[in-house]
Amino acid sequence: MAAALDEEEIDNDDYYSLLNVRREATQEELKASYRRLCMLYHPDKHRDPELKRQAEQLFNLVHQAYEVLSDPQSRAIYDIYGKRGLDVEGWEVVERKRTPAEIREEFERLQREREERRLQQRTNPKGTISVGVDATDLFDRYEEEYEDVPASGFPHLEINRMHISQSIEAPLTTSDTAILSGSLSTHNGNGGGSITCALRRVTSAKGWGEVELGAGDSHGPVFGMKFFRNLTQRCFLTAQCNLQFSSRGVRPGVTTVLARHLDKNTMGYLQWRWGTQSSMNTSVVRDTKTSHFTFAMQLGIPHTFMMMSYQYKFQDDDQTKIKGSVKSGFFGTVVEYGAETKISRHSILGATVSVGVPQGVSLKIKLNRASQTYFFPIHLTDQLLPSAVFYATVGPLVFYLAIQRLVIKPYLLAQKEQELEKQREGASTETARKKQEAESAVLLMQESVRRIIEAEESKLGLIILNAWYGKFVTDNSQRHERAKVIDVTVPLQCLVKDSKLILTEASKSGLPGFYDPCVGEEKSLKVLYQFRGVMHQVLSRDNEALRIPKQSHRIDADT
Repeated sequence: MAAALDEEEIDNDDYYSLLNVRREATQEELKASYRRLCMLYHPDKHRDPELKRQAEQLFNLVHQAYEVLSDPQSRAIYDIYGKRGLDVEGWEVVERKRTPAEIREEFERLQREREERRLQQRTNPKGTISVGVDATDLFDRYEEEYEDVPASGFPHLEINRMHISQSIEAPLTTSDTAILSGSLSTHNGNGGGSITCALRRVTSAKGWGEVELGAGDSHGPVFGMKFFRNLTQRCFLTAQCNLQFSSRGVRPGVTTVLARHLDKNTMGYLQWRWGTQSSMNTSVVRDTKTSHFTFAMQLGIPHTFMMMSYQYKFQDDDQTKIKGSVKSGFFGTVVEYGAETKISRHSILGATVSVGVPQGVSLKIKLNRASQTYFFPIHLTDQLLPSAVFYATVGPLVFYLAIQRLVIKPYLLAQKEQELEKQREGASTETARKKQEAESAVLLMQESVRRIIEAEESKLGLIILNAWYGKFVTDNSQRHERAKVIDVTVPLQCLVKDSKLILTEASKSGLPGFYDPCVGEEKSLKVLYQFRGVMHQVLSRDNEALRIPKQSHRIDADT
């Protein structure tokens, strides 16, 4: 049973869509839709042997859907497991005599067991690689040529620092996790490393605790404890204590953070740190769907500063963000601005320009790939040179646009096309079956549609003139693309009742007389209809509920 539950399966038949009812449909709604389709597909209404055979197939499919959804136990199993849960041959899901509530409890228990099995296999690796580059020779070169140093026409770029860190997690139980992390650093030929082991235990839904032990070649062994606790629904506390052992003795350190939700999108933080670098910090962070704002003040030794940053989030597929910040303190003033964007499903690329006194100008490039971070801080100049600021701003932008157009976009388009092709190949047999069922349904609908049209014409009701379903070619589409649509005029007219057509929030490919003409691609439904002698037109997304007629669909006669 467990092995079967781990397999993911997408049901090809959506019973709710087939009956054109909501997932929350009542028994009365199910019965009304079932009777309507039975009248349409009943085999006794057809004398032609071929039509009679096709009617029997569709009638049996509608009857099967109604049997499942009209029974509370079967419906609960179908809602959770899909059609596979109804197939008891080979493995039993749950006892059929259980109530829907008990079935859902069983499902939640199986979900927890599956999560525990996945937990045992996860290591959740996280890593950071930082490579510092000294590129000051690009903008601040010595013009003199020394006799003992041969002249070179190329500027000298130097990698002057590097940092590598990695951590993995080993879940021991559902509440205990062991964490192993290590790091290596080097700067101007001098380096060191450290390793840390930690054990974290979730004590309750309100808190957890962690004990860690670390050692390194530069600071000596470290023993620490960390606690997290939700004090109220809007407030939590984090406390960390460290003991640093060295040749000079034991150096204790304490850090506490008190945080509170000020409103739905705003957090306030108070931090107190005591030890080798004591400080007090207060900050306010506001994070919304379109922006992220931070204001912080710190009093401490040796760092005292005030910082403010703002980030704007574009609502696009690439999750583009632009950001800017200013930080001023005893060390000087630094202004930063930059942007980041999603370049693939698992990768985010960002660039930030840092301009400060006395730090100079730097360009920071960061790439997040899944749980790995690659960071490249490039120091351009120690002075505030306009040329360095200009090239640090324009250079990455031009480089990104060129790579995006010449490499990333062609690669992603090719990858998407390959995935769609695989999906089409895998669904080709099922698509052919669905197409045959749809064509059979349309043939069986002809007589009913003729009667519906006559009744609607007599009262100037709803007449479906043309209807297409699938992928439409727009002005923004590529030239090589072509429309992939099917004519669904007859199936839609058949669903008209009392001069109304109502479609639920579900994929329309499951409606009687429909099938998916473009597997894996976005689809729409375009309808041209007449109501009270006036032309109307509407374009609806695949999973969007649709109700016609509507005044907003009316076509202006003057246009």
